[in-house]
This record gives sequence, C-alpha cells and structure tokens, in this order.
Amino acid sequence: MKAIVYDEYGGPDVLRLAEYEEPHAGPGQVRIRVRAAAVNPIDHKIRRGWVPVLAPSTFPAIPGVEAAGVVDEVGEGVTGVAVGDDILGWTETGAYAPYALLSDFAAKPAALDWETAAALPVAGEAAIGVLELLGVTEGETLLLHGAAGAVGSLAVQLAVARGVTVIGTASPGNHDYLRSLGAVPVAYGEGLADRVRAAAPQGVDAVFDAAGSGDLPALIELRGTTDRVVTIADPQAAEHGVPFHTGGAPHVDALAEHARLAAEGRLRIRVAESSPLADAVQVHERSEAGHVPGKLILVP
Repeated sequence: MKAIVYDEYGGPDVLRLAEYEEPHAGPGQVRIRVRAAAVNPIDHKIRRGWVPVLAPSTFPAIPGVEAAGVVDEVGEGVTGVAVGDDILGWTETGAYAPYALLSDFAAKPAALDWETAAALPVAGEAAIGVLELLGVTEGETLLLHGAAGAVGSLAVQLAVARGVTVIGTASPGNHDYLRSLGAVPVAYGEGLADRVRAAAPQGVDAVFDAAGSGDLPALIELRGTTDRVVTIADPQAAEHGVPFHTGGAPHVDALAEHARLAAEGRLRIRVAESSPLADAVQVHERSEAGHVPGKLILVP
C-alpha cells in the first residue's frame, strides 16, 4: 500500500509517500479501509522526536492517531463489529495510510460524515479527560484558554451542557463562533487578565489551557492558585506546578456518545480543510504553524 512514512525525526520534509506493507488484524484488533484521517499537533511532536515515550521505536513509521473507515478484517476475540461496518477510533499502526488497525473504536452513525468522524476521537478524549480532572460542575465558572480549537470547542460544549459558565479565549474572528457554542468570548493577547476579570467578576473556579501560548502565569494568577489548572499544550507546565494532561485510556463509550451527538447536530467540531494523503507535508506545515480554525483531514 502507499502510505505517508518517515525514516527519521525532523521537520515536515521528512514525510514521504512510499510503499509500506499492509497491516493485518491480530487478536483484539480490526482493520479498516481508511476513509479519513485527522491531523493533530501530537503528530508533529512525535515526528520531531519531542515526545519519545509516544514516538515510534522503529522506522519507517506512519504518522496519525485517529481515523474513520470501513472494517475489512476482524481479529480473533473481537465482538460486536463485522466486516463492512463503519467505525471511528484510535489507530495503532498510523492513520496516514489506506489501511489501519484499531482496538479502541465506536460505530459511526450513518448521518455522520467521514471527515467529522475522524476529527472526534482525540479532541473528544482530551476534552472529557481534562474536564474530569478539573471536576467542573453546574454553577461553576471555567476559563478555557484556546476555546476555538478542536479540543477547546468540544470542551466548551461539554462544559456548557453540565451547566458550567465558560469564559473562552480566542481571536476576535472566532468570538461569534464561541457565542454560538454557549461561551463568553474574550480576546487573546496583552491585557488578557483584565478582560477575563471583567467577563467573570466572580472569579474562575477552574482553568483549562488548550492554547499553550506561554500564558500559564496569567492563568494561574486568575485562578489564584495552581489547584484546578490543567494544560494540554504548554511544555513548561511542570515549572509552574501545573499538570500536563497527555491523555489516558480511550473512553470508547464517550466516543460513541460524541459520535451520536455530532450526527444529530448537537455536538459541533469544525473541519478546516480536507486534503489528499499526498499533501501531508503541506498539511503538517500548516498544522505546526498553529491557529488552524478546525481539524485538518487527510483522505487516502
């Protein structure tokens, strides 16, 4: 099969389209014919060798951690799914390929398009994982830094559904979008703390940093303590005494619920752009530059 691979750590230019041996489903796995694969910031961090715990131990390696597609092989011991079923989930062999193996997945509702399905697993897992760590409940106020991105926007919707007031930071061009999700928008940049205080004079009960733009000191100041402050994006988290959430065991039941809600139009995630697999270098360049208004998708 023709897949996107890389043979060494480095910039986007290490990616290439090349022949790669097809994977086959082992015990506990299914194989899908990939219909859409999502690009995430973790992809370029692994590709650069910045997260060696998550990085491939052997080369060549295929990037990508989430995809949606049609089951075409079912491994021993797998129940509740059959060849021909549409699913979405976390890949174990890389997503930027015609075929991928999955052990953790959920059914894709017929009304859910492939691109949106591929965009849900990682963002939904990060959003629900941090909200659980923070323990936000009805009547509380959450400051969500980087609220217009894929993770942030899902977290806004999940928090609002819990009865939480969400103060969401974003560029002014995304403020109408955040209002449509139920958040109170404030602008990034100098004067952020003053704008948040004006929007939430009662203070904030928890902070979710999805931006990683070096604003943790200001976010901690707004909270008044490092307690109930979590980041998924700032590598200096430990220096500030703040947990860095890297994800945990996949929430398959939550993924199924998110897929159902998205199919019904009750949970929204923006797809910024869908590109052919062969354009992976350019797509990684755009992803690594940041400020993408939604998920970037690759289609084999």
